[in-house]
Amino acid sequence: MRFALHRSGQALIAAFGVVTLVFFIQRLTGDPVTLLLPETATQADIEAMRSALGLDRPIWVQYFTFLGDMVRLDLGRSFVQNAPVWDILASRIPQTLQLAGGALFGALVIGLPLGLLMALKRGSRVSRYSMGLVLACQSLPTFWSGIMLILVFGVQLRWLPSSGTGTLAHLIMPSIALGLLSLATFARIARASVVDELGKDYVRSARARGVGTGRLVRRHLLRNAMIPVISITALEVSQLLAGAVIVETVFAWPGLGQLTVQSIAARDFVVVQAVVLLGAFVTIGANLAADILYSVVDPRVKLSGTT
Repeated sequence: MRFALHRSGQALIAAFGVVTLVFFIQRLTGDPVTLLLPETATQADIEAMRSALGLDRPIWVQYFTFLGDMVRLDLGRSFVQNAPVWDILASRIPQTLQLAGGALFGALVIGLPLGLLMALKRGSRVSRYSMGLVLACQSLPTFWSGIMLILVFGVQLRWLPSSGTGTLAHLIMPSIALGLLSLATFARIARASVVDELGKDYVRSARARGVGTGRLVRRHLLRNAMIPVISITALEVSQLLAGAVIVETVFAWPGLGQLTVQSIAARDFVVVQAVVLLGAFVTIGANLAADILYSVVDPRVKLSGTT
């Protein structure tokens, strides 16, 4: 409980820092009023619009108002769409969760067994070919792999739809394009962790007692080797959210990534703030959950953070 409370306090400080940075950095991009009004607008029209949006107040007044709105979970209204930000996000969040969840599931299901196989078959042809596949997945740019998937499976073979959403077929290619890097990361971390465990005394003792490979993996290796995987999973959540911006643009996927690109182009401060803060809070929450789960899996974790 002390460990969880300590990590929760750190998460709250990180969240406050993110809120502050997002507010001030967004104000450096320019005045959105010049985009909302036509070129024929007079100075009086500009001042009236700035007053209506609250942009004429001192920056510190806007900041504390923003903090109060965050405490009340009030994200405001979109400058461009003239709709509550919560309603805009609510229409996009399920699509992004579906895409990121599919990518993470595929990366874990394929990456972890692949890493285990490479560790147990070190030096074999299977291990070398698998490592080549992993390096290829890690090297391919997300936008390029997405375009190649569209050209091969969408245009040439016509097996899968090239854009849009609604069915499982629409989800396959975007999830693959988004999850390739995470798959490679999980495979390499799992391989390194299992190789490290194989060299420890308890493994050699178990083999000397005649314990088979299958039982050794199930009873000992997996629990100890998964500790680094738990930590890296939290980082992969943020990577998937960042990669979704590119993938959703390539596949015309109506999620938060596409919304972010559109809002940045329109300088819709309120929506951009909300999307960035949501992504930051999800990342902070994922790291907090990973820390707590890490302490459950490995009881040696102390309040100081050492093992």
